[in-house]
Amino acid sequence: MKRVVITGLGVISSLGNNVELFWDNIKNGVCGIDYIQSYNTEDSNVKVASEVKDFKPEDFIDKKSAKRMDRFCQFAVSAAKLAYDDSGLDKELVDSDRMGVILGSGIGGIRTIESQHSVFLKKGAGRISPFYIPMAISNLAAGQIAIMLGAKNICNTVVTACASGTNAVGEAFRAIKYGNADIMLTGGSDASITPMTVAGFASMKALSTSEDPKRASIPFDVDRDGFVIGEGAGILIIEELEHAKKRNARIYAEIVGYGATCDAYHITAPAPGGEGAAKAMNLAINEAGITHREVSYINAHGTSTPYNDKFETQAIKQVFGQDAEKVAVSSTKSMTGHLLGGAGAIEAVVCSKALDNSFIPPTIGLEKADPECDLDYIAKVGRESDIKYAMSNSLGFGGHNAALLFKKWGE
Repeated sequence: MKRVVITGLGVISSLGNNVELFWDNIKNGVCGIDYIQSYNTEDSNVKVASEVKDFKPEDFIDKKSAKRMDRFCQFAVSAAKLAYDDSGLDKELVDSDRMGVILGSGIGGIRTIESQHSVFLKKGAGRISPFYIPMAISNLAAGQIAIMLGAKNICNTVVTACASGTNAVGEAFRAIKYGNADIMLTGGSDASITPMTVAGFASMKALSTSEDPKRASIPFDVDRDGFVIGEGAGILIIEELEHAKKRNARIYAEIVGYGATCDAYHITAPAPGGEGAAKAMNLAINEAGITHREVSYINAHGTSTPYNDKFETQAIKQVFGQDAEKVAVSSTKSMTGHLLGGAGAIEAVVCSKALDNSFIPPTIGLEKADPECDLDYIAKVGRESDIKYAMSNSLGFGGHNAALLFKKWGE
């Protein structure tokens, strides 16, 4: 079995379109949530979201190619370019047959689907763009990245709703661990802040209806009323350890465990008690060969929905028992909103930076914890801490549960 390390990071998000700005804002507890600007919300009871700001695809992609990509794909390709540049990899020296791509996306090109459906209804079938299908399908973000970088190993897309990004990183980790690849680009992307998507989530009462951006995504707070939809992408370059050491790569952290389970319970609701989530966490801990007492920090799924935060808290208590109150927990969705398939990806970036910088980010907006959410949620302000192991949880509609375990880099 091979060891797997993280050597490059790239982010497009509401908190910045590079890792340095993103991490500074995460550390400082900046809220990336604001009033929706991309469409008129007059007829909607959902007024806020976590939109990417100041993003110009031509800063990363040539204009002709960018026009043939949905926004979620532009995010993914741009973040991949940032991560690849950050890693210091040289395309001339990389064995393309040993480099692959595994990404996650919850909904894919929904913006293109909505816009082209409107064209179809108003102007007829003959006016549909010939690029409609390759812009809409979820796998084209991975495909475009592979084309850009010449990655000829496995090229897959994981669609497990809000667990997609974490599952993608976990599967990429396994591809290297089992010796099938030396380098993987992995993570996730979504751009689903659209009228129809927001209306769909709103109709099932999943979204916050708060009109105060700073009180909309408030994980574990007694007043939480739903999640805030976000958009963006997180991409990681992960490598087999010896491959990274040979080229003197800068290493952020090591991936040491991955767990994935299904509740097999309900299409949207998590299983009561968080049984499936607890099993995923235990699987990740067991693969790492450590005990739960060695985990210092959990980046929780923490969506700010009544059921998720309650049951995830119960799942953590199942895994950590009497030690649950000793482990630091926070939800960075309080700052970024919920990126759906991109959530686990940017949260993997957060864990990597948290380990590298010995800093636990906060859960901003947490003013009064729900009595049933009684762990150490790092409310409002982050904390300096020399953490050795960090875990990231993602839980998706359909009962998908995924957990990744990261280790502070050291020989």
